[in-house]
Order: sequence, then C-alpha cells, then structure tokens
Amino acid sequence: MKRIAWLSAVLLSFCVGTSAAQTVDAGRGELPIRVPAGYDRASPVPLVVLLHGYTSSGAEQDAYMKFVELVDSHRFLLVHPDGTRESGGDNNRFWNASKACCDLMASGVDDSAYVRSVIDVVKADYNVDPKRVYVIGHSNGGFMSYRAAYDHSETIAAIASLAGAASTERQPAPRSPVHVLQIHGTDDRAIAYDGGEIQGSAYPGAVGSVERWAAYNGCAVEGTTGGARDLEREIAGSETTVAQYAAGCRPGGSGELWTITGGSHIPVLAETFNRQVIDWLFAHPKP
Repeated sequence: MKRIAWLSAVLLSFCVGTSAAQTVDAGRGELPIRVPAGYDRASPVPLVVLLHGYTSSGAEQDAYMKFVELVDSHRFLLVHPDGTRESGGDNNRFWNASKACCDLMASGVDDSAYVRSVIDVVKADYNVDPKRVYVIGHSNGGFMSYRAAYDHSETIAAIASLAGAASTERQPAPRSPVHVLQIHGTDDRAIAYDGGEIQGSAYPGAVGSVERWAAYNGCAVEGTTGGARDLEREIAGSETTVAQYAAGCRPGGSGELWTITGGSHIPVLAETFNRQVIDWLFAHPKP
C-alpha cells in the first residue's frame, strides 16, 4: 500500500493529469498557481503573472479577466499574487509601482523584488519557458507591469497593461527590450487616457506610455494604424483602434496601443478579451 502511494506521488510529480491550483511561496505566504491539464515537467510552458488593481486581489482580478479559462487550451502557468496591504485606513492592497501609483502611505515596500521572486520561485518548481514569461496588470497592476518590465527586462518577454501607465521619471533604456501592450479606455475617470496625477505625482497617458517604451526598444516613436478590435461588450462594433510601434525596433521589443473608444476604467470585457490578450503576448516571446 505504501509503495502504491509512493508511486502515485512520483507520477504526479511528473505529470498533472487535470487542471489544478497548486501553490508556491515567494516570501509572503502560499500563492495559488494554476497548472494546465496534462502538464509534463519535460516540456517547458509559458508563465503568466497577473497583477491586480488598487484595493483588489489576485483572485478578484482573474474573476474579472478570466485568464484561468485559457490555462488548459493555451497551455500556460498562471499566478496572480496579492499586493501589500496598507497599514491604515481600509488596509487596501496595492503595488508600489511608481511615484504616482500606488504606495499612497509611503511604505517603501519593494514590490518589484517580490514580483521577481514570484517568477523565480515558479521557475524553480516548474519547467518555465525562459523566452515566454509575461506580466499582465490592471490599473495599479498595469503600473506594476511596467515597473517589472523595466527592472527585470532580461526575464520578462512582454507585458499587457489595462488602464495602467508607465513612469514619468527620466531613465536610461532597460538592459533588454520588452514588448509592451497598453489597453486603455478614452473615458477612464480613474487613470486618465491622456495622463494626470495622483496626490501630486504625475503619470503619462496611454500614448505617452507606449511611446516611451517604443523609444526604449529603439522603435519609431510614431505608431501606425493596425486595424480594429472588439474588446468591450457593451459598446457596439469594433470600438477599439490599434496603433503599432514596430518599425526599427531592437529584437525582442515593440509597442502596441489598443484604444477602447468610450471605454471606462473597468470595461465590460468582451468574451474574447482574454484570448486576444494571451494570443498577443504569446506572439511576442524573447528572441
């Protein structure tokens, strides 16, 4: 009987037969990780890190964006960590991503290092394709995805930011190019499409965020029209315009902006939103 139990454990260590939520620990307690059905440690798979918005949580963020629904069909690992809780007020969760967003109580917590730790721990426990590590973020999580891309450019292949923004700080280009996708609604009242400030600290607009990364990546800083998409369920037609920043880029870098005309800070996402984002990311690995 003991031998059977031992053999079962060994087989499970090599192949997960059904899609399952397992856990890893990157220093802040156990963190659920979704593993695709039939996962085989001999075959490398992409890693997707999903970062929630201010006051939210990883679980709430994926309940909204529904990337977990694609784990089996698109064969990737999914992890959605929680940010730090504020020490006062409503104890909201946040990411310390930039001067503007969203360490509003000046805790100084190093969330960039934590995100890197999450990636490293998953890499240690699973067979992650080193050319396909991706970060997706919404709002404060979008800010954090830009921060992670800058600090860990040699590791992260591409990011997708919904209603987030890059930093306004003058910085040299990161060590490695990173593909950047910014998704933003023109009627966003929380993180303005054209940029703004939070508690006196400025953040760039959607165009400015992508143009900054286009410059980092050596691309032409003027985008070209790339068609239209349907990302918002309650806005009729293909309401989203696409601008691509792909000319002259260094290998491994590009920029793209999906502008949701009439879209809010929390768009009512189309059923295919998750697939469109994942397909874009997976089309942009490290070289």
